[in-house]
Amino acid sequence: MYQPASAALAGSGYESSVSLAGAHTDEDVTPGEIAVGVIIGRSSEYFDFFVFGIACVLVFPGLLFPFLSRLDGTLMAFAIFSLAFVARPVGTAISMAVQRRWGRGTKLTLALFMLGASTAGMAFLPSYATAGTTAIVAMIILRIGQGLGLGGSWDGLPSLLAMSAPKDRRGWFSMVGQLGAPIGFVLAAGLFAYLHSNLTSAEFLSFGWRYPFFVAFAINVVALFARLRLVVGQSYAERLQELELQPVSVTKVMREEGGNVLLGAFAALASFALFHLATVFPLSWIAMYSEQSIGDVLEVQIIGAMLAAIAIMFSGWLADRVGRRILLGTMAVLIGLFSFATPWLLGAGTVGNNIFLLTSFILLGLSYGQASGTVTSNFSPRFRYTGAALSADLAWLMGAGFAPLVALGLSARFGLGAVSLYLLSGAICTLAALRINRLIERKE
Repeated sequence: MYQPASAALAGSGYESSVSLAGAHTDEDVTPGEIAVGVIIGRSSEYFDFFVFGIACVLVFPGLLFPFLSRLDGTLMAFAIFSLAFVARPVGTAISMAVQRRWGRGTKLTLALFMLGASTAGMAFLPSYATAGTTAIVAMIILRIGQGLGLGGSWDGLPSLLAMSAPKDRRGWFSMVGQLGAPIGFVLAAGLFAYLHSNLTSAEFLSFGWRYPFFVAFAINVVALFARLRLVVGQSYAERLQELELQPVSVTKVMREEGGNVLLGAFAALASFALFHLATVFPLSWIAMYSEQSIGDVLEVQIIGAMLAAIAIMFSGWLADRVGRRILLGTMAVLIGLFSFATPWLLGAGTVGNNIFLLTSFILLGLSYGQASGTVTSNFSPRFRYTGAALSADLAWLMGAGFAPLVALGLSARFGLGAVSLYLLSGAICTLAALRINRLIERKE
């Protein structure tokens, strides 16, 4: 990943535009290294969350809720899944206070340690048959720890890339951090697919599923050192200071520019609504209501994630030609139209399932590639660092956090039309937010 990113950055004239340091020192950080740091950091975070999401379908219903039906056990697992997204804004608030007092490096170390330790701790989780409700409580605590850790992992690297990029390349640089999502999913789904297909059912449910959670801790250690090298460097700190990308109290941001936080969250809602409806939810639905094997579903999703990575890169190229907001609005319309085909595709057997998975991943890549920080220019410079983090937190909470739970619960009760309504509501929110933002800009 390093060479293509570096080549793209160098070819764009970015190095002259960023000027991370006037004279070369051992602490200088090149734009290519920032891009690689962003990708590694985001990939590790998404890997942790996708490992948990996949386990919510394949493992946790039987491990923690054997006294419930498969549907109800999966719904309970998805309820625990959502807790991390509730905790994430709290983690952001705490981490901003930590950074103001002890610095960015300390905050990032604590956040990634909590994220990695919480994920690795799940590998030691006992079953309900062994520990009873203690096992469920332990999982809840660890999942909240994941959310707090992820909220504290915001390092400002994506903002630094986007804000320092030439005006005609901002779409390209904005998509860099989003590549972590498909990379993290491919790693997580690939591990589960390998283990699920090469172990017996008893072996997989006994110990095989635990391995990806151990791997998550190792990946977090690598990501920590890759990112610390950047955030503690003098040239990086000076550039952040120059752009006023510094932490501000969350209460102050909400009091002064809470409207912009909400506007930023709603502007990305179509992408975030589709996020878990392309990844976690269809795995659960197909596992329970289709004859397609889990291994086949994961293989198709891995292909879909690769297509999503290509689509994310294409979104950067396209956004620089038509505009990021126009692209985001167009994709919201396409996601809304796609929502009407969802019940038919997921009810049409293996072929329909595969078409849904591949199409949803492509749409996700095109929309999610530009979903981060599209309207963060509304923030005053001193509030942009914290405001961008809070907007992302709320977008995850409102759009993605409860998506698997709501989609599966309502679909099982009322049919797949509920998924259509969920996606359509996200598309409408995005279009409304973009329209409001346009009106605000005209008044100014």
